Amino acid sequence: MRAKFVLGEVGTGLRRNLTMTVAVIITVAVSLGLFGGGLLVRAQVDQMKDYWYDKVEVSLFLCGKVSEASSCSAGQITKAQTNQIKADLESLSPVVEQVYFESQAEAFARFQQQFKGSPLAENATVNQMPESFRVKLSDPTKYAVVASAFQGRPGVEDVRDQRQALDRLFKALGGLQALALTISIAMLIVTMLLIANTMRVAAFSRRRETGIMRLVGASNLYIQLPFLMEAATAASIGAGFAVLALVGVKKFLIDGVLAETFKFTSFVGWETVWTIAPVVFLTGIVLSALAAFLTLRKYLQV
Repeated sequence: MRAKFVLGEVGTGLRRNLTMTVAVIITVAVSLGLFGGGLLVRAQVDQMKDYWYDKVEVSLFLCGKVSEASSCSAGQITKAQTNQIKADLESLSPVVEQVYFESQAEAFARFQQQFKGSPLAENATVNQMPESFRVKLSDPTKYAVVASAFQGRPGVEDVRDQRQALDRLFKALGGLQALALTISIAMLIVTMLLIANTMRVAAFSRRRETGIMRLVGASNLYIQLPFLMEAATAASIGAGFAVLALVGVKKFLIDGVLAETFKFTSFVGWETVWTIAPVVFLTGIVLSALAAFLTLRKYLQV
């Protein structure tokens, strides 16, 4: 009987404040959608870091005929210098996992493939391509070990770390993630304020019923429960829409567009979405219940 009464009060309250309820649902959906999107971006950045940092290489570009670096003042690198550099690189094991030598012809072929059809590819010549060593590290963070040993060494024009370029990309993605999470937190605060205002209006409109319940000895929890369930119900519906939005982003944007367009990288899987979904859902319910509880303590005066 009590459960039936509470559920009836929840339905009545939602119908009485239909406009406010719809506003709460929409606000919760938007704020939790942004919150879930921020978590999804964070997971994607971590996924890309794991994928790319495992593939990054350190490149040692060797002096050619047209090199202008101070370490190339003696001219083009000799065969003996090349062999010595390779031996020194291999001696850095286990920091250095693999060493691959790329000749001018191989560098030219790769350049032609990368810039196929562009004026750069048409005007480039084999002699303009530097020989290089591609060095795969067991730990990409140990770039300084190779750089300190070979930067400025006679015969070595430059030492470049692909990780530096990736760090700039991930920093930009991290900024987008922080922006999304900041906006979502602001929206969650707005949502809590809206729920608090909705509960205040609901408590005022039903002050006669709650007064009668107090007179007949109803407990604080029994009086507050319909209001708390109203807030939780509206938040649950909004959270459901937010989760559906995440599913749509994964299916249509990530799988349907990004994964098909950028096949050279890795994207988050469905297990990430199913991990984020309950976090989003529970966050919405907990915050709405907390906002309602704090408001009801003041305005119901029970």
